[in-house]
Amino acid sequence: MRKAITLFVLGILALLPFEAQADGVHFYISEGVSNETLKTKMESAVNRILNEINEAQAADRDLNFTTMGVNQSVRKSMEMLWENTPFMCPDEDVVERCITTGSGYQVRNIPLIMKPTGNRNFSDEDYQEAVISFDRQGNVESFTLSISNNLYMNIINNNLELTDLRRRQMILDYVEQFRTAYNQKDIRFLNQVFSDDALIITGRVITQRHAEGFSTQKIEYNRQSKQQYIQNLTRIFKNARYFKVTFDDINVLRHPVNPNYYGVTLHQGWTNNRYHDEGYLFLLWDFTDENAPQIHVRTWQPDKLNGRPLPREEIFTLSDFDIQ
Repeated sequence: MRKAITLFVLGILALLPFEAQADGVHFYISEGVSNETLKTKMESAVNRILNEINEAQAADRDLNFTTMGVNQSVRKSMEMLWENTPFMCPDEDVVERCITTGSGYQVRNIPLIMKPTGNRNFSDEDYQEAVISFDRQGNVESFTLSISNNLYMNIINNNLELTDLRRRQMILDYVEQFRTAYNQKDIRFLNQVFSDDALIITGRVITQRHAEGFSTQKIEYNRQSKQQYIQNLTRIFKNARYFKVTFDDINVLRHPVNPNYYGVTLHQGWTNNRYHDEGYLFLLWDFTDENAPQIHVRTWQPDKLNGRPLPREEIFTLSDFDIQ
């Protein structure tokens, strides 16, 4: 009887797809795609990527992109991220829904453990999530580090007007690309996304000591051109082993007169092997050319002053800048 049961189980296993029998990561799309052929194609692509990532991490080697079957753009992006912060997928089974975008599809919330170069120890703080985007044919278009799903859905559901919803998806996609570019040290993307006349403002806390024996703090703002900012950032990238940029709060506002302009305020964490800070990042995005949106303003402010959270009215927003 036991032999018969064993043969029956083996027979069932023989009918399962090869990926389901193999050790490693098994990725499934729970909903969002009705076309079974397309769904299977995307699932297979994600499985190839995640299993190759884990095998490369275990063997302490470079990624094999022939195994993944991704295009040159995705390959270059993943190579840069891998060089700075190699990563792995810690889960054996990953089940996520598929989201329809203006240009295709996305799967989000893919768990990753980042392993910065020079830091061989994992910790809870190394946990991040990835988003993989596909075109309408199910081909992988990008692999980026994502903002949290709660932040993403809050922004997506904030306005149900069709055109604005599409723009909000685009903005969030570019915010995730923007974040990933710092983790990748991708100076080319950052140089491209800032307009030539971009205004860069960075605040730092200055402590003033008074004769009466007490001290107070104020924020001193420094203005840079795009060229100065890119030069300074290039030097910082060169001297730091790795970067970790995170966003844990986000607010998106459309300009009341010019619908192509959006103000994006984010609470940012910035970490490398030498330095850590947290503060508010404001970006003024111009989506006049949707194929090549640009940032006209970037500001950064510390999130605390005199030991207290920076007052909300002092955080830069869309209303602080005139759009000609």
